[in-house]
Amino acid sequence: MPSMLRVRNPRASLPTARARTADPPPEATDGPPKGKPRDPYFDNAKYLAIVLVAMGHVWAPLMPDSRAATALYMFVYAFHMPAFIMLAGYFSRSFTGKPAQIGRLISGVLVPYLIFVVGYTLFDRWVNNTDKPLFEPFSLLDPYYLTWFLIALFCWRLSAPLWRALRWPLPVSLAVAAIATVSPDLGNDFNIMRVLQFLPFFVLGMLLRREHFTWLVRRETRIAAAVIGPVALLFAYWVAPRMDYHWFYRSHSAQGLGFTWDYGVIMSLALFGCGLVLTGCFLAFVPGRHMWFTALGAGSIYGYLLHGFLIKGSRWWGWYDLDWVNTPAGYVAITLIGVAFVTLLCTTPVQKLFRWVVEPPLGWAFKKDDPASTATAPAAKVPAGK
Repeated sequence: MPSMLRVRNPRASLPTARARTADPPPEATDGPPKGKPRDPYFDNAKYLAIVLVAMGHVWAPLMPDSRAATALYMFVYAFHMPAFIMLAGYFSRSFTGKPAQIGRLISGVLVPYLIFVVGYTLFDRWVNNTDKPLFEPFSLLDPYYLTWFLIALFCWRLSAPLWRALRWPLPVSLAVAAIATVSPDLGNDFNIMRVLQFLPFFVLGMLLRREHFTWLVRRETRIAAAVIGPVALLFAYWVAPRMDYHWFYRSHSAQGLGFTWDYGVIMSLALFGCGLVLTGCFLAFVPGRHMWFTALGAGSIYGYLLHGFLIKGSRWWGWYDLDWVNTPAGYVAITLIGVAFVTLLCTTPVQKLFRWVVEPPLGWAFKKDDPASTATAPAAKVPAGK
């Protein structure tokens, strides 16, 4: 669960008046470009979101033997990726396909996708000692494990100009997601199911303004979130043995999960509403001031991409079969280990060590924006609004 960080004076956690009214340039993956001050609120949100991602992965092997672990897993999976995706949409609002933007998209998203698909596939074959030769060909169109987010982000960001051009982008994206939920023949290339079913959260993020996040951290909103969060967790405990948690992955059609198409439409809308409400609750408790973990938010993509090796290895090497793990104290211990590990992966030394694979320097391969056209081009208008 997200850490419920208390702030004695809610106004103290808000950015300055200037920051509340000025949106940071949203074209970068992790925040404003160099020379622009970073908003600690978003760095805090990204760090806490990646911690929740790691916690969910740590709890997954515990679900067959623990209803509590299943409830926590379903609760976190209801909003942790929607929150991450909504923030990605927020920072994609000004993407127009300029050469520099395309260059950053390829070097910061597409190339790391290719690197980590290969890396995770080879790691799988090496650790599992499969009969397949280590370097036997495999498809780059099939995202491995958590690499689906990179190819999804690549597709979503390329589509950003389309969503800005539409009069009702959010309803259209919801319709697209609902149609995907009832389309079992879409195939698995690029994990297209997830790309389409998570799309509304990205589009919603594009429609948000900084003042929307400021509204979330008001005292009244936090009080409501403090009530909704525990109620949702209790509901997750009740529903845990009654609901297939695969719905939260958005990687299957309704028919693929054994339901009729109409149930898929209902679940698509219900999961969006649930994810939206719980994402709001999560963001309501994100502090707006500098914290000890604020700087780690800029490295959240490192934690995301690298922690999967330990998560996969822990299962393949049988760590969950140890007796001490399957105890209440063991559950707490492995959760803390997961949090500590993903935190370590977000630190500056790790970023420096792995920057060549996570953020490869490929600026030399792309044209720069034409200053003349940039200066004369009118500012893109984004309609007012995971």
